Amino acid sequence: MIGKTRLERLFNPRSVAVVGASANPGKLGFHVMKSLVKGGYRGKIIPINPEAREIMGHPVCGSLSQCGEDLDLVVVVVPAAQVPGVFAECARRKTGGIALITAGFREIEDPAGGELHERLLDIIEGQGIPVIGPNTYGFVNLRADLNASFTPEFSALKKGSLALVAQSGGISHLLGFLAGEAKAGLSKIIGLGNRLNVDFPEVLEYLMEDGDSSVLIFYLEGLEDPRRLIEAGRRHRGRKPVLVYKAGKARVGNEASRSHTGTLAGRGEIYRGAFRQGGLFEIDDLTLLLDTARALALCPEPAGAGVAILTAQAGLGIVAADICEAEGLEVAAFTAATSETINGLLPPVAFRGNPVDMGPAWYDVPRLEGILKAAMEDENVHLILLLIVFASANAEVLAGLEGMLGRWRQKKPLLCCLSAPQDLWDEEINRLEEAGAIVNYPTPERAARAAAQLWRYKSLLGRPIGPV
Repeated sequence: MIGKTRLERLFNPRSVAVVGASANPGKLGFHVMKSLVKGGYRGKIIPINPEAREIMGHPVCGSLSQCGEDLDLVVVVVPAAQVPGVFAECARRKTGGIALITAGFREIEDPAGGELHERLLDIIEGQGIPVIGPNTYGFVNLRADLNASFTPEFSALKKGSLALVAQSGGISHLLGFLAGEAKAGLSKIIGLGNRLNVDFPEVLEYLMEDGDSSVLIFYLEGLEDPRRLIEAGRRHRGRKPVLVYKAGKARVGNEASRSHTGTLAGRGEIYRGAFRQGGLFEIDDLTLLLDTARALALCPEPAGAGVAILTAQAGLGIVAADICEAEGLEVAAFTAATSETINGLLPPVAFRGNPVDMGPAWYDVPRLEGILKAAMEDENVHLILLLIVFASANAEVLAGLEGMLGRWRQKKPLLCCLSAPQDLWDEEINRLEEAGAIVNYPTPERAARAAAQLWRYKSLLGRPIGPV
């Protein structure tokens, strides 16, 4: 098993060599170089190409053997037939780690691909060199400004604490770009590909010690030995949330997984039970996967299932209440003191139960603050949904609530749907999220489902651990 120290050198290298670096935009080696250079990597970049002298401002070495520097990371983008020679040189040089982007190994139907896969393992056996891939886009450490992938656009994503690990490059890109749209911060994006000697258990062990990562997101299709992942999850149960999307549960998906990653996905119900035993939180919707990760990263743990729904427009609250009840939350019954306070703040036409229709006071900031404070301090309330859609009359309401929400700073989880035309509330929402005061979603359904996931995750950890 590859140790955490070896992976630390891989993910935080002082030097990166690119075997197959190119100045031709039609080559993947060009895009890897662009990712490193445009991404702002501060270490040594060493292009390897026998036919060039300089690429993107960096002097070229003709081969790895000609490089005088210690090589912490080697990114490989040459044809599969040339890879064994590169690995042999990496072993001789005691390279820190390899990102093998090249495809054409175990995932192809030709038996020669599997044989080549085993040959690579033989070359590095006993060397302790971690390999990301083959058949991957690479990986990104956003917190270190390291983009060791063929996708320069990853470098523009927001830095944060969500670590995304996937067998599928397409899913990694999809979730990465969805995170960008949601302004969710990522720490690392890791494409495991066909997992030569670095698999989910090794990455889980490493990320549990990674100070930059607070929530782990795993997309997996198939594993040769699922028990290793479950045992790793059990060892670290409750330290950091590990969210898992398991693909390939149906027959067609199972066969597609064999073709894609060279492993059978396996029966979904077996994985499902094993995930629970390992404290891994399975989610079967990609949007909910990311929404849940954001909630777990930005919200405190709820003490119970009681939710207060505070809405400036009644329809939003009705929608949210339906979702909450369907997803296992309890629309809380307010204490007498809370009801009395809210009764005094709302005019007679308002609905005073839960959900609270704040409509008659929707642009009266002092009244809204009073209602929020009453709900926040209610002993029956463990989570709060705040739902407000922009209208001209309430254009300044979010600026008015910003100070109070910032001071409260989620003593209980506060999930929102604060919706406005582009640029109108963006600055206020960004400041509140950066301050840890709220987590915002584009619809009341998504806010309510994310709230329910917070309670489900706590409930998962409260269950007894069964045998693996």
